[in-house]
Amino acid sequence: MANNNRILLISQEIAPYLSGADAQFGKELAQGLQSHGFEVRTFMPKFGAVNERRNQLHEVIRLSGINIIIDDNDHPLIIKVASLQPSRIQVYFIDNDDYFLKADDDIDSAGSNRPDNDERAIFFSRGTLETAKKLRWDPKIIQCSGWIAALIPMYLKRMYNDDPSFKTAKVVYTVMPGKLTLPVDERFLAKLKADGFSTRDIKKFQDLALDTDLFHRMAIDFSHAVIFQDPDATPALIEYVKESGKPYLTADQLENGPQAYAEFYKSL
Repeated sequence: MANNNRILLISQEIAPYLSGADAQFGKELAQGLQSHGFEVRTFMPKFGAVNERRNQLHEVIRLSGINIIIDDNDHPLIIKVASLQPSRIQVYFIDNDDYFLKADDDIDSAGSNRPDNDERAIFFSRGTLETAKKLRWDPKIIQCSGWIAALIPMYLKRMYNDDPSFKTAKVVYTVMPGKLTLPVDERFLAKLKADGFSTRDIKKFQDLALDTDLFHRMAIDFSHAVIFQDPDATPALIEYVKESGKPYLTADQLENGPQAYAEFYKSL
């Protein structure tokens, strides 16, 4: 089956499952792309703030059950699904009790203040890609949005580069406004190395601050193109993309919302 119009949309937040401007944009992008003729499937974390009963989530047994090892610890992967109304787009939720239960000290729905956000991003990346493989639904564009999806381009390029499900896909990373409010664990790069990344893959990141822009730079390095949804993205990050020579859109080029994304995808 031709996959030229298939988009795998991997978002940090999608309304109505979470609230706020970023979540609303996640919904508008998914539905807007569908209205432009794309076939869309979406993934997001099953953050503790997502109300399962109200949003009619249910577990997909055939996709659940594998264990993902991070830093020598096993973490079971649970997959849940819901249907985004009125478009009926499938939304797959990556869930795990170690990483996505609601915590009392969360300062936002994504838990951007958690000390284990590096492992949460690793788990989300691997869980999403393992599940997408099982779906046997080969996308032409893989759109990753938000810091929790920032490691997915790196995993695609290094760990899943020969997988037929992803081999011909273009990877687009969107820099969203959300920020990590605590520094990333100082063992973050060591955990990536233990997961199979080479010294060469991570060497250039060793002297950088352990913050949100580190996640963004990793995503930029391993993506085909970049979109700045964040109007306050640092000038250094924008310059980093310009120097890479990769196609990009800045926030002031996104007035048309999903239409700007659709035209950008077609240009790739």
